[in-house]
Amino acid sequence: MTALPTARPEEVGLSAARLRAMGTVLEERIAAGHLPGAVVLVARRGQVAWQEAYGRRDPAGGAPMRTDTIFRIYSMTKPLVSVGVMMLVEEGRLLLGEPISKYLPELAEMQVAATGGGTMPAAAPITIQDLLRHTSGLTYEFRGNGPVQQAYAAAGIARREQSNADQVATLGRLPLLHQPGTRWEYSRSTDVLGRLIEVVSGQSLGAFLQARICGPLGMVDTGFHVPPAEQGRLAEGFATDPDTGAAAMTLLEVREPPSFESGGGGMVGTAADYLRFAQMLADGGQYQGTRLLSRKTVELMASDHLGGIPGAGDILPLGHGFGLGFAVRKDRGVATAPGSVGSFFWSGMAGTFFWIDPAERLTAVFMMQGVGQREYYRNLIRNLVYAAIAD
Repeated sequence: MTALPTARPEEVGLSAARLRAMGTVLEERIAAGHLPGAVVLVARRGQVAWQEAYGRRDPAGGAPMRTDTIFRIYSMTKPLVSVGVMMLVEEGRLLLGEPISKYLPELAEMQVAATGGGTMPAAAPITIQDLLRHTSGLTYEFRGNGPVQQAYAAAGIARREQSNADQVATLGRLPLLHQPGTRWEYSRSTDVLGRLIEVVSGQSLGAFLQARICGPLGMVDTGFHVPPAEQGRLAEGFATDPDTGAAAMTLLEVREPPSFESGGGGMVGTAADYLRFAQMLADGGQYQGTRLLSRKTVELMASDHLGGIPGAGDILPLGHGFGLGFAVRKDRGVATAPGSVGSFFWSGMAGTFFWIDPAERLTAVFMMQGVGQREYYRNLIRNLVYAAIAD
């Protein structure tokens, strides 16, 4: 595996003093008991200028956080699966405008929950583009407590004992929350895309991602479980939320291979692994001579695909739309954090996130595990990284 190329911060237009100041802020939060630990990687012009670990890997013990710590990345799985789908598009095996039912007939005759009760037939098919941009009409069981979310929960839509095929079959029997193509709704769409990859490729989702993305990019610690020999590197979170006192989220069990390989949130990995993936996108679909996508396909993925479609305001930051797998910044202002038009990002439930700013040739990965205030840390790190730009 080729090592990540590195440079001193000043060699790529960053301030080492200001990056150290970012570390001081994180260390203060750790010392005050708000954060168990974190790993931050910042690359500019294709070179890693900052790679540091802070705090503890497991707050129940004394082991320090290390830069090779393995994290549950949850929804940062989605961009990998989205890239996998676009690789199949580039091979001529899929078209974005095709109905998903062409490949997954279980989703051919969807019903939509009607206002006031009951259901009605879907007015249009769910397309592959709908799944990539979360306009499929699907939802998540934790996105409210309405009849559709309750039906998801009652059906055990997230159970680890099912297969990816089982989940799609269950979704085909449940009503959609919205008519396809009419509203952005964060959802199990990317789980469905994971099953699509299986059907089209003839491989399990994990095998496909390993063979086509993780292996070629040298992402040696990324997958759907942590092997026994590496479980001592797994990050853990607080038992209770340090800011609210409530029981903290139960982290995904990743010590055994799951039957259900969730394309929407099931993977683990290190910050360095994810930096390889993100840098591939930042470099127009290739990394260190390995090309996964064409530059034009990455441009398509990193463009807003919502237009006037409503619904994104409850999750996406102000000034952002959504592309094919991640949020996309549309405005210089409006948002509460710095950035450039055309930058794109996504994050994970336990606090992990990454972003790519093509205009600044900047890529950053932040990893933490299982604490509250995810949005606080996402904005904090953005502010501190952009404050270190010194050219």
